[in-house]
Amino acid sequence: MTRPRPLVGRGDLADSVRVVGEFGVIARVVARAGSAEAAEVGPGDDAAVLRVPDGRVVATTDVLVEGRHFRRDWSSAEDVGHKAAAANLADVAAMGGVATALLVGLACPADTPTSWLEGVAAGMAAECAPLGAAVVGGDTVASAPDSGSVVLSVTALGDLGGRAPVLRSGARPGDVLAVAGRLGWSACGLAVLRRGFSSPIAAVAAHRRPTPPYAAGPGAADAGATAMCDVSDGLLADAGHLAESSRVVVDVDRAALVRAALEPLGPMQQVAAALGVDPLAWVLTGGEDHALLATFPPGAALPEGFVTIGEVRAGDPGVLVSGEPAAAVVTAVGAGRAGHVHFG
Repeated sequence: MTRPRPLVGRGDLADSVRVVGEFGVIARVVARAGSAEAAEVGPGDDAAVLRVPDGRVVATTDVLVEGRHFRRDWSSAEDVGHKAAAANLADVAAMGGVATALLVGLACPADTPTSWLEGVAAGMAAECAPLGAAVVGGDTVASAPDSGSVVLSVTALGDLGGRAPVLRSGARPGDVLAVAGRLGWSACGLAVLRRGFSSPIAAVAAHRRPTPPYAAGPGAADAGATAMCDVSDGLLADAGHLAESSRVVVDVDRAALVRAALEPLGPMQQVAAALGVDPLAWVLTGGEDHALLATFPPGAALPEGFVTIGEVRAGDPGVLVSGEPAAAVVTAVGAGRAGHVHFG
C-alpha cells in the first residue's frame, strides 16, 4: 500500500479567494458548472428557474464539513466535488426521482485557492452531467477566521416523472429486501487512508468518489418498490430507519449479503486480511457508498441492479441478521456500532 499525497489546497496565494473576490470566484465556478436540461434560467440572476414537468419537486440537502466528511490531503478538489454531488443525487434517486439541479452554499477561508474551488465545481459538474443536471445557483461566504475549514451545503432538486414517491414507510411483512450498488467499499477505503496509505486504489477511490446506482431508483419505483432509502450511514443503520418508519422487522440474510457484497474476492478482502479485520463489518456498518436499499412485494421481478438480501417480517420494529439481533452481529464482526451516528 502506498502513502497518500501531501496536503494541498491551502495557503495565502495570489490566486486566492481573498484576492479574486466573491464575484470573481462565482464567475470561475460558474464557468465549470455545466448546464441543466431543466433550467430556463441558470446561474447569474437572483435565482434560477427550472421547468417542473411533473408538477412536484424532490428536494434534499446535505452538508459536508472539512475534517469530518473529507480531507484535502486525502482527496483532490474534483474528488470532493464528486462526493458532495453524489450524496445528494443519491437521495433523489432513493425517492424514485431523477435529479435536475444542484444549489451549492460554500463557506471557505479567504486564502483558499480559487483553483481548488474550480476543481470542486468541475467534480460536481462531472457527477451531474450523466443525469442532465448541473449546479444552477448558490452562495459563497467567508468561513469563521479561526475555523480554517471548508463547508459545502448542497441542495439537490429532482423530478418524479409522474411516479409516486417511494417512502421509507411502505414496507410490509412478506416483502423482499433488496439492494442495488456497492456496500462497504467506502469504509474500506477510509480504513486504508486512516492508516496512512492510498492503495489499493479501487478501495480508496470508492471512498473519494462513491458511485451510487442512480438509475436503480426510478427503476425500483417503476417495478413497484414499497419502500426505499439511500444507504449513507451503513446498511444496518439505514435498514433500521426503514424498519422504524414502516413498523416492521427487517431481516438481512447473512449468506445472501455475503454473496452480493463479498464475492468474488477483491480489494476489500485483501485489505481486511492485511489489517486483520472482518470485511463483513464494513458491509454491515460502513456508510457513504450510497447504495439503494428497497423492499418489493413477494414474487415481484426485481429491476436491473437489485439483488435479494433478506425479507420483511411482522413484529416490533428492528433489524435482524439471519434471525439474530443486529447488535449481537455488530459485536461479533468487530464493528463498534451499527453505522454512522451524527454527534456521536
